[in-house]
Amino acid sequence: MILYLHGFRSSPHSFKARLIEQRLQALGRGGDFSCPQLPASPSTAMVKAFGLAAQCAPNDLTLIGSSLGGYYATYLAEQLGCRAVVLNPAIKPPRDLEKYVGVTTAYHSNEPFEFKREYIDELQKLAVSRITRPERYFLIAATGDEVLDWQEMVAHYPGARQHVIQGSDHGISEFADYVDEVLAFCGIGTGHAS
Repeated sequence: MILYLHGFRSSPHSFKARLIEQRLQALGRGGDFSCPQLPASPSTAMVKAFGLAAQCAPNDLTLIGSSLGGYYATYLAEQLGCRAVVLNPAIKPPRDLEKYVGVTTAYHSNEPFEFKREYIDELQKLAVSRITRPERYFLIAATGDEVLDWQEMVAHYPGARQHVIQGSDHGISEFADYVDEVLAFCGIGTGHAS
Protein backbone atom coordinates (compact mmCIF):
# COMPACT_ATOMS: atom_id res chain seq x y z
CA MET A 1 0.00 0.00 0.00
CA ILE A 2 1.09 3.57 -0.68
CA LEU A 3 -0.03 6.25 1.76
CA TYR A 4 0.52 9.71 0.28
CA LEU A 5 0.83 12.61 2.71
CA HIS A 6 0.31 15.98 1.03
CA GLY A 7 1.98 19.24 1.98
CA PHE A 8 0.92 22.32 3.89
CA ARG A 9 -2.16 24.00 2.35
CA SER A 10 -2.40 21.12 -0.13
CA SER A 11 -4.91 18.29 -0.52
CA PRO A 12 -5.56 14.93 -2.20
CA HIS A 13 -5.95 17.05 -5.38
CA SER A 14 -2.17 17.60 -5.41
CA PHE A 15 -0.96 16.92 -8.92
CA LYS A 16 1.76 14.53 -7.67
CA ALA A 17 -0.79 12.53 -5.68
CA ARG A 18 -3.09 12.37 -8.70
CA LEU A 19 -0.24 11.28 -11.00
CA ILE A 20 0.70 8.43 -8.67
CA GLU A 21 -2.92 7.35 -8.30
CA GLN A 22 -3.47 7.44 -12.08
CA ARG A 23 -0.30 5.42 -12.69
CA LEU A 24 -1.35 2.82 -10.12
CA GLN A 25 -4.82 2.60 -11.68
CA ALA A 26 -3.22 2.04 -15.09
CA LEU A 27 -1.22 -0.81 -13.53
CA GLY A 28 -4.37 -2.32 -12.01
CA ARG A 29 -3.22 -1.34 -8.52
CA GLY A 30 -5.57 1.59 -7.79
CA GLY A 31 -6.75 -0.06 -4.57
CA ASP A 32 -3.21 0.17 -3.20
CA PHE A 33 -3.30 3.97 -2.87
CA SER A 34 -4.62 6.27 -0.18
CA CYS A 35 -4.29 10.04 0.08
CA PRO A 36 -6.37 11.46 2.92
CA GLN A 37 -7.10 15.13 3.47
CA LEU A 38 -4.88 15.98 6.41
CA PRO A 39 -6.14 18.42 9.03
CA ALA A 40 -4.15 21.55 9.88
CA SER A 41 -3.26 20.20 13.33
CA PRO A 42 -0.06 18.09 13.02
CA SER A 43 -0.99 15.85 15.95
CA THR A 44 -4.47 15.21 14.52
CA ALA A 45 -2.92 14.61 11.08
CA MET A 46 -0.62 11.98 12.63
CA VAL A 47 -3.53 10.22 14.37
CA LYS A 48 -5.30 10.00 11.01
CA ALA A 49 -2.17 8.82 9.15
CA PHE A 50 -1.30 6.26 11.87
CA GLY A 51 -4.82 4.86 11.64
CA LEU A 52 -4.48 4.31 7.89
CA ALA A 53 -0.89 3.04 8.09
CA ALA A 54 -1.76 0.53 10.82
CA GLN A 55 -3.94 -1.34 8.33
CA CYS A 56 -0.83 -2.82 6.72
CA ALA A 57 2.36 -4.55 7.77
CA PRO A 58 5.40 -2.21 7.62
CA ASN A 59 6.96 -4.29 4.82
CA ASP A 60 3.83 -3.76 2.71
CA LEU A 61 3.64 0.00 3.27
CA THR A 62 5.41 2.92 1.64
CA LEU A 63 4.76 6.48 2.71
CA ILE A 64 5.15 9.20 0.11
CA GLY A 65 5.32 12.68 1.54
CA SER A 66 5.62 16.01 -0.22
CA SER A 67 6.91 19.11 1.57
CA LEU A 68 5.30 19.07 5.06
CA GLY A 69 4.03 15.59 4.16
CA GLY A 70 7.69 14.55 3.84
CA TYR A 71 8.29 15.66 7.42
CA TYR A 72 5.27 13.62 8.50
CA ALA A 73 6.36 10.62 6.41
CA THR A 74 9.81 10.69 8.02
CA TYR A 75 8.31 10.71 11.52
CA LEU A 76 5.92 7.85 10.66
CA ALA A 77 8.61 5.79 8.91
CA GLU A 78 10.77 6.03 12.02
CA GLN A 79 7.83 4.95 14.21
CA LEU A 80 6.60 2.14 11.97
CA GLY A 81 9.78 0.88 10.28
CA CYS A 82 8.35 1.21 6.75
CA ARG A 83 9.77 2.79 3.57
CA ALA A 84 9.34 6.47 2.77
CA VAL A 85 9.72 8.55 -0.38
CA VAL A 86 10.17 12.22 0.47
CA LEU A 87 9.58 14.84 -2.24
CA ASN A 88 11.16 18.23 -1.48
CA PRO A 89 10.51 17.49 2.20
CA ALA A 90 10.24 20.12 4.90
CA ILE A 91 13.14 19.64 7.31
CA LYS A 92 12.38 22.39 9.85
CA PRO A 93 8.67 23.23 9.54
CA PRO A 94 8.42 24.73 13.05
CA ARG A 95 10.76 27.44 11.74
CA ASP A 96 9.37 27.65 8.20
CA LEU A 97 5.65 27.70 9.09
CA GLU A 98 5.86 30.27 11.88
CA LYS A 99 4.90 33.00 9.39
CA TYR A 100 1.67 31.16 8.54
CA VAL A 101 0.22 31.26 12.06
CA GLY A 102 -3.26 32.70 11.61
CA VAL A 103 -5.86 32.23 8.89
CA THR A 104 -4.64 31.14 5.46
CA THR A 105 -6.23 29.37 2.50
CA ALA A 106 -5.95 25.95 0.92
CA TYR A 107 -4.38 25.79 -2.56
CA HIS A 108 -6.98 23.70 -4.32
CA SER A 109 -10.13 25.25 -2.90
CA ASN A 110 -9.16 28.69 -1.53
CA GLU A 111 -11.06 27.55 1.57
CA PRO A 112 -9.80 29.40 4.65
CA PHE A 113 -8.39 27.48 7.61
CA GLU A 114 -6.60 28.45 10.77
CA PHE A 115 -3.01 27.43 11.45
CA LYS A 116 -2.80 27.86 15.21
CA ARG A 117 0.29 28.79 17.24
CA GLU A 118 0.04 25.51 19.17
CA TYR A 119 0.59 23.65 15.89
CA ILE A 120 4.21 24.84 15.94
CA ASP A 121 4.68 22.94 19.24
CA GLU A 122 2.93 19.92 17.73
CA LEU A 123 5.37 20.01 14.81
CA GLN A 124 8.35 20.16 17.17
CA LYS A 125 7.20 16.93 18.83
CA LEU A 126 7.38 15.17 15.43
CA ALA A 127 10.98 16.18 14.72
CA VAL A 128 13.39 13.42 13.68
CA SER A 129 16.90 14.65 14.38
CA ARG A 130 18.55 11.72 12.58
CA ILE A 131 17.06 9.01 10.38
CA THR A 132 17.76 5.37 11.12
CA ARG A 133 18.14 2.71 8.40
CA PRO A 134 18.66 5.15 5.51
CA GLU A 135 18.02 2.36 2.99
CA ARG A 136 14.30 2.79 3.80
CA TYR A 137 14.33 6.33 2.37
CA PHE A 138 14.27 7.79 -1.12
CA LEU A 139 14.72 11.55 -1.36
CA ILE A 140 13.84 13.56 -4.45
CA ALA A 141 15.04 17.14 -4.04
CA ALA A 142 15.00 19.96 -6.59
CA THR A 143 17.78 22.54 -6.58
CA GLY A 144 15.25 25.04 -7.96
CA ASP A 145 12.88 24.65 -4.98
CA GLU A 146 11.76 28.21 -4.31
CA VAL A 147 10.26 27.38 -0.88
CA LEU A 148 12.67 25.02 0.88
CA ASP A 149 16.45 24.51 0.88
CA TRP A 150 17.42 21.40 -1.10
CA GLN A 151 20.83 21.26 0.63
CA GLU A 152 19.10 20.91 4.01
CA MET A 153 17.14 18.01 2.53
CA VAL A 154 20.23 16.23 1.23
CA ALA A 155 22.02 16.68 4.57
CA HIS A 156 19.03 15.33 6.53
CA TYR A 157 18.93 12.00 4.65
CA PRO A 158 22.58 10.84 4.66
CA GLY A 159 23.05 7.40 3.13
CA ALA A 160 19.53 7.36 1.70
CA ARG A 161 18.85 6.91 -1.99
CA GLN A 162 18.84 10.45 -3.36
CA HIS A 163 17.84 11.94 -6.68
CA VAL A 164 18.76 15.61 -6.87
CA ILE A 165 17.05 17.34 -9.78
CA GLN A 166 18.95 20.26 -11.23
CA GLY A 167 16.47 23.12 -11.42
CA SER A 168 12.75 22.33 -11.26
CA ASP A 169 10.62 23.85 -8.47
CA HIS A 170 8.97 23.11 -5.14
CA GLY A 171 6.09 21.26 -6.78
CA ILE A 172 8.44 19.21 -9.02
CA SER A 173 6.53 20.22 -12.15
CA GLU A 174 8.01 17.38 -14.21
CA PHE A 175 7.10 14.74 -11.58
CA ALA A 176 5.62 12.52 -14.32
CA ASP A 177 9.25 11.78 -15.30
CA TYR A 178 9.90 10.29 -11.85
CA VAL A 179 6.69 8.39 -11.07
CA ASP A 180 7.99 5.00 -12.23
CA GLU A 181 11.24 5.46 -10.27
CA VAL A 182 9.18 6.24 -7.16
CA LEU A 183 6.89 3.24 -7.68
CA ALA A 184 9.88 0.94 -8.21
CA PHE A 185 11.23 2.03 -4.82
CA CYS A 186 7.77 1.25 -3.40
CA GLY A 187 8.15 -2.30 -4.78
CA ILE A 188 5.65 -1.85 -7.61
CA GLY A 189 6.84 -2.98 -11.02
CA THR A 190 5.86 -0.66 -13.86
CA GLY A 191 7.44 -2.38 -16.84
CA HIS A 192 9.82 0.57 -17.27
CA ALA A 193 13.42 0.83 -16.17
CA SER A 194 13.95 3.20 -13.28
